[in-house]
Amino acid sequence: MELNDLQAQRAAKLERLKSAGVEPYPTRAHRSHTLAEVMAHFDTLQAEQTELTVTGRIVGARRIMGKLAFAHIEDGTATLQLWLSRADLGDHWFERFRDDLDTFDIVQATGTLRRTKTGEASLFVMSLTMLAKALNPPPEKWAGLADVEERHRQRYLDLIVNAEVRDVFRARAAAVTAMRRVLDERGFLEVETPVLQPLYGGAAARPFKTFHNTLGQELYLRIATELYLKRLIVGGFPGVYEIGKNFRNEGVDRSHNPEFTMMECYQAYADYHDMMDLVEALMRAMAIAVTGSPQATYQGQVIDFAGTWPRLSMTAALVEQTGIDISEADDLATLHQAITARTLKVERKETWAKQVDELFSVYVQPLLIQPTFIIDYPVALSPLAKRKPDEPAFTERFEAFAVGMELGNAFTELNDPFDQEQRFLDQGRDFAAGDDEAHQMDRDYLNALMYGMPPTGGLGMGIDRILMVLTDRPTIREVILFPHMRRRES
Repeated sequence: MELNDLQAQRAAKLERLKSAGVEPYPTRAHRSHTLAEVMAHFDTLQAEQTELTVTGRIVGARRIMGKLAFAHIEDGTATLQLWLSRADLGDHWFERFRDDLDTFDIVQATGTLRRTKTGEASLFVMSLTMLAKALNPPPEKWAGLADVEERHRQRYLDLIVNAEVRDVFRARAAAVTAMRRVLDERGFLEVETPVLQPLYGGAAARPFKTFHNTLGQELYLRIATELYLKRLIVGGFPGVYEIGKNFRNEGVDRSHNPEFTMMECYQAYADYHDMMDLVEALMRAMAIAVTGSPQATYQGQVIDFAGTWPRLSMTAALVEQTGIDISEADDLATLHQAITARTLKVERKETWAKQVDELFSVYVQPLLIQPTFIIDYPVALSPLAKRKPDEPAFTERFEAFAVGMELGNAFTELNDPFDQEQRFLDQGRDFAAGDDEAHQMDRDYLNALMYGMPPTGGLGMGIDRILMVLTDRPTIREVILFPHMRRRES
């Protein structure tokens, strides 16, 4: 490796340690207490003069004051000051600490607890062991790695220097645990379905393609888990769910990443009303797990996940915001005429369904700040949802919105194989008309439906977007540990 000046200086210290017989990367470490345990029981441990051993990374500046030295270490649970004296540590290790150790080095320290004259909890060190020499120095501004792109590219460094970033991902884990708990308590079974699929389906999206050399077969990274999970309902499970990665070959922006985490669940003998109740319960539990209450503050606004959410039909929402009734403007030409007549600023789309979706995205979605269900989508926008018995041009489908983002999507699932086949054929015509996100024909799924699928409610929720809201992060990259980044220019 080519080393810069700062790295070379640290590498020279590494060689000095080795020459002195110090192993800078030993195989074993020992600790008697985490730093969180030390801080939780500090007074007792101090009173008992218990000798303990702790481990951690040196953070902040080391302070050398004649025959005394001070540093703080952090182990991912808490931070503690090390108090080192030449008299207690001995000349050799005191000089090694002074001359050859650096900020970011990882050490093991043994000693007893006391408070300094200023009252700071400290470990008075009797012996010190090197655990890992850091060759990279901290960023110039120790207060935090400020460059957003660099934070995402070097998430490991971001996590070292920005404690609040670690808190975000602890919150993410707590939210997912709460989601699992709700689903498990309601009798859902957690399962795993294929990531590599011979046909992609379950959503309107472009897939990533790959190739299986042995089988000589083109495969796709899944865009959704839906069709495999519904096969399991056909197979007799009363309720299933999966939390896993989906992949969509789409743009990257504040709420989209090509690789993202979804929870999808399916419940036999349920419908989209049951799924609305489930969304409310899940969001309430996840908010409490992260914030301690059903409320979360996002970009200065309190978002309330308690109680029953408003339910508004897509048709009514569009009439209210655009004046266009899509039940009357029910073909592409008529819809385009209505948009032109009202001088609405929307991108022209190649199909009626895409145009309706664009109209909704521009004029309705940004206004949905508090949790809201938009219900009863047109059939053309919902190829896997069951028709409304009293309005067959529309489906029993809803999307859950908050802070202007879609957080979830649900249906009363279509279980009529002949209707499903016709929907697939209609989607095929949309694909031929230029909609490269249209759903593919899936003959095996149709075959599964022909064995009979009970009335079923299905739901998908975007974990990443939910965490954006619950942790008050403006972009999806802030809640994904390693978001997709454009390759650096050489």
